[in-house]
Amino acid sequence: MTRASLEKQPKDVAAMFDGVAEKYDLTNDVLSLGQTRLWRRAVGQALDVRPGERVLDLGAGTATSSLPFAAAGAEVVPCDFSLGMLREGKKRHPELPLTAGDATRLPFADGVFDAVTISFALRNVQDTDAALREMRRVTRPGGRLVICEFSHPTYRPFRTVYTEYLMRALPPVATKVSSNPDAYVYLAESIRAWPDQQALGRRLKDAGWVRVAWRNLTGGIVALHRGTNP
Repeated sequence: MTRASLEKQPKDVAAMFDGVAEKYDLTNDVLSLGQTRLWRRAVGQALDVRPGERVLDLGAGTATSSLPFAAAGAEVVPCDFSLGMLREGKKRHPELPLTAGDATRLPFADGVFDAVTISFALRNVQDTDAALREMRRVTRPGGRLVICEFSHPTYRPFRTVYTEYLMRALPPVATKVSSNPDAYVYLAESIRAWPDQQALGRRLKDAGWVRVAWRNLTGGIVALHRGTNP
């Protein structure tokens, strides 16, 4: 099965996620020791969607991450570039308007969303800066962005333990529960190569977002970054 490289060629990344779609949510729950649900809850609180708002959930995969926004009364559009993920999501959530799209060339008009969010997918985009600019383009003035992404633990001894877990424990565990364990080797490597909290914050500002801030979850394993479209 396909494994992407850190060059993040879009076709390779999409094919890799196509291959893990069926068990992706289960594998993530196992590998995160159940933390994914807490992280999703934090995203929902940070985005604070209101009934009637239009929300873009980018990198939504099977649309599991979109469900809380729909439950809050928002008009949520789950968007992903893995057709395998979208097919699996459509089987599970046929009521949602799952949409195929590349984060660097979104198939939406300017300023049509009140809020945009992306969880654990930005680091898989080939051109991060282009994606941040595209997200701002489709967000209305005053609209908001929340990014949930793996980051760098702030406590140095814990960071060492975490890095060892990623590269040594994660692939064997993935072998037990995933249909494509090699994909999780790539995912571990992509987490290690991802910029830290401050660096990602600077990139949001460079893309034109204002009132940029972030907070750490689970000791910095994950960080929530927020921004507003001026």
